[in-house]
Amino acid sequence: MMLELRDVSFAYAGGEPILEHLNVQIREGEFIGLGGRNGSGKTTVTRLLMGLEKPTSGIVRLDGRDVTAAGAAERSRFIGYVFQRPERQMFRSTVAEEVAYGPEQLGRTPEEVSADVNAALEAANLTDLAAAYPPNLNRSEKQRVAIASALAMKTRYLILDEPTSGQDKNGKERLMELLADLNKQGITILVITHDMDIFAAYCRRVVVIGNRTKAFDGTAEELFTKRGDLYELGLNRPDAVTLSMAVPGLPYCATMEAFRDAMLKRVGGVRIC
Repeated sequence: MMLELRDVSFAYAGGEPILEHLNVQIREGEFIGLGGRNGSGKTTVTRLLMGLEKPTSGIVRLDGRDVTAAGAAERSRFIGYVFQRPERQMFRSTVAEEVAYGPEQLGRTPEEVSADVNAALEAANLTDLAAAYPPNLNRSEKQRVAIASALAMKTRYLILDEPTSGQDKNGKERLMELLADLNKQGITILVITHDMDIFAAYCRRVVVIGNRTKAFDGTAEELFTKRGDLYELGLNRPDAVTLSMAVPGLPYCATMEAFRDAMLKRVGGVRIC
């Protein structure tokens, strides 16, 4: 199972190319981070995957089938999209009604819709907020409503645009752990973010867009330890990685917790701070 952009180029009418000859393969079950400078074309990549834009040239494939002509409504059956401002996706009076919208549009029976909504609310830890008015929720809760809406559609791929933007540490961690749990259940996750800690801690693969095409495709460890052009790509090295690289003989540390554990092991388990 695979979602693919093959030799895709894109430009708005009369404008300069935003993407040129881009090739990206997203295999089912992956957890991928998508990075690059502002304006590099990251969001355009996801809009092409979702069917919100059509390539100037090239094709979009799903499981070997050409779906380039398929619109966003058809692709929403297998791809869920969570915008940076998820409240712009919401227009119903309660969380449960909002989550029910997609399954209803697919023509599912009331019993099927109810079962899908209940399962999605439970998966997104929203059962207690089923009757809440979506605009009154905080940023993290709104993100989870958008995720639940995608889950109720029984999506296979979930794309999120800067999902932790504007959230505090607890909200960020809770959301990322939810995405990690969904990934373990088989849902493919693609996250656009400028937060390099997310790349290091959660993404098993990172794709970077630069110079109108794919500038990097590999693991976060390869990106942060082997590339010397992070700044040019609009990226930076996470503190935990920088610190672990500065200590001779210390292994790569993706998180500050891993760095502290490595340092404690280095000094024989004695706390030094």
